[in-house]
Amino acid sequence: MATNPLCLGSRIEKMKLKSLMIRYYPPGIMLEYETRGELKTKSIDLLDLSSSTDVNDLVGEIRRAEPLITASRSDLVRRLIQRLQEKLRQHSDHTFYLFKLLRAHILPLTNVALNKSGSRFITGSYDRTCKVWHSLSGTPLHTLRGHGNVVYAIAFNNPYGDKIATGSFDKTCKLWSVETGTCYHTFRGHTAEIGHSAELVSLSFNTSGDRIVSGSLDYTVVIWDTLTGRKVYTLIGHCAEISSAVFNWDCSMVVTGSVDRTSMLWDATNGKCLAVLTGHSDGIMQSCFDCTGKLVATASADGTARIFSAVTRKCITKLEGHEGAILQISFNPQGNRVLTGSSDKTARIWDAQTGQCLQVLEGHKDEIFSCAFNYKGNMIVTGSRDHTCRIWR
Repeated sequence: MATNPLCLGSRIEKMKLKSLMIRYYPPGIMLEYETRGELKTKSIDLLDLSSSTDVNDLVGEIRRAEPLITASRSDLVRRLIQRLQEKLRQHSDHTFYLFKLLRAHILPLTNVALNKSGSRFITGSYDRTCKVWHSLSGTPLHTLRGHGNVVYAIAFNNPYGDKIATGSFDKTCKLWSVETGTCYHTFRGHTAEIGHSAELVSLSFNTSGDRIVSGSLDYTVVIWDTLTGRKVYTLIGHCAEISSAVFNWDCSMVVTGSVDRTSMLWDATNGKCLAVLTGHSDGIMQSCFDCTGKLVATASADGTARIFSAVTRKCITKLEGHEGAILQISFNPQGNRVLTGSSDKTARIWDAQTGQCLQVLEGHKDEIFSCAFNYKGNMIVTGSRDHTCRIWR
């Protein structure tokens, strides 16, 4: 049935565009508009944007698909897209140097994580605590105490960064305030549906902060509601211990890694398995998405890492060069670089498309358990079993 142009025009008149905002990672433009006196937002996702994208063609596509983008807004949209392209090009050839060395805990570190701005980072340890640090000064801000065993998994609720989740070998996870260091909630499960029956080794927030996904040595993954502390789904399918579990950017999928040598893609809206990613000859220690959710990286005890397409589920490239197990892997925000940490005491930066090693970060005295980029992609934090973490800039 054809759309009545008068009706369409009436509907557009009732929607008034107030402002356009930029979202760098993943690339997109946020529209703030008013309809019937109510202020709302929606996004134009530009997941395929690259530095070589023809901007004029893209503006034309956006205008055809989005009635709120009128001819008078075309120049502004063009400038915003060009800014996004500049961001995608930033830090691609950046060489990292040691900025600070911190002796973080009295026992070995297990994990590190950064907030969105990179102004704060957190460390977990065998000493049963998580510490909150100021990135520039290297001073500790809070020590989060309360777990009865190793604090193995830690995460900020980025992009907000006002809460921290910690997962422990004591089989619980806790939610904390970044500002005060107080504990909001302990996730233990309930009488009708018990939680994990073994140690927690991985956890991650979704982008809206209302869900946490946790992985356990009991072979299962659980998606939790952060407001109620209740389980939403239990993801069952791996046949060995879970090593990692994270959401993609729009929270539609979860990728898990396991000692069973596979990673699995799951539908986060119903808990169903979508695909099994294979190819490694030893256990997978970490899996992650890039910022668009189109790529998946896997790190293995076989000393290699692989990049898969989340769409075709095929391996795109293989990262080879470490002399020990790869324990951690992550993409930079731009999605063109991959960071790995290894038992060979080094971290490495790779080209995500070619698999070429671009830089080796050396200096730790023991295996690197964890490593991460900041939101801009111009800072790295590495955590090691040598009790220290290093900030690279």
